[in-house]
Amino acid sequence: MTAYRSVFISDVHLGTRTSQAEALIDFLRHTEADTYYLVGDIVDFWRIRRGGVWPQSHNDVLQKLLRKARKGARIVFIPGNHDDGLREYCGTRFGGIEIERHAVHTAVDGRKYLVIHGDEFDVVVRYAKWLAFLGDRGYSAAMALNIPLNWARRRLGLGYWSLSAYLKYRVKTAVNFIGDFEQALAEEAERQSVDGVICGHIHHAASRYFGKVHYLNAGDWVESCTAICETRDGRFELVRWSDVMRARRMVESPSLPLEAAA
Repeated sequence: MTAYRSVFISDVHLGTRTSQAEALIDFLRHTEADTYYLVGDIVDFWRIRRGGVWPQSHNDVLQKLLRKARKGARIVFIPGNHDDGLREYCGTRFGGIEIERHAVHTAVDGRKYLVIHGDEFDVVVRYAKWLAFLGDRGYSAAMALNIPLNWARRRLGLGYWSLSAYLKYRVKTAVNFIGDFEQALAEEAERQSVDGVICGHIHHAASRYFGKVHYLNAGDWVESCTAICETRDGRFELVRWSDVMRARRMVESPSLPLEAAA
């Protein structure tokens, strides 16, 4: 069990087949924090409206978070564009969970961080929502292709490879979009006179500086299984939980081949 001062989680997309809810449950089971920030797209209402899925593990994630709230942890939920229907409840509490449009988190050393999902700075989502829906379907198709592709790779003795991640991080326009998004969030933090920004939305975990502004992105629990964690002494860590689980399996079963452990 690792104790943190605060934990930031985004883009879980419960209600979809690609949500790695089991990995998130494992993360929540092995960590404790005074404050948990749920930085948007926790439940994917876009997909649910088209006929999503809801296995027991997705319900368990919500129950685990509610249990932490009952035990005294502060839970702050900032709805994203996939669960934007909940934005009308901002300023209210539900089961001990605070629902806010955005928040300002104060670190141990007094630095202030704007906590925001980030879709407001995505031009496609803001001005052409139909195109965002189309892009969401394209991303879902790429994720679905990952399954047969990696089945074939395992048959050939090769490790896991993500087509969707490759397209997202290698296509020039996507790389430019990520850079523009990060720059826009950093400028917003500067405009609001805070020291940093913690966001989600683009499924690209990061911790970097734009001048004096500390930009942090919590990533997602669809592919990367990442979170931003603030230690008791005020350091911000980018935790890649899939790596933690893989290392644990290797310790528990050192005789397994690498691809089996993954």
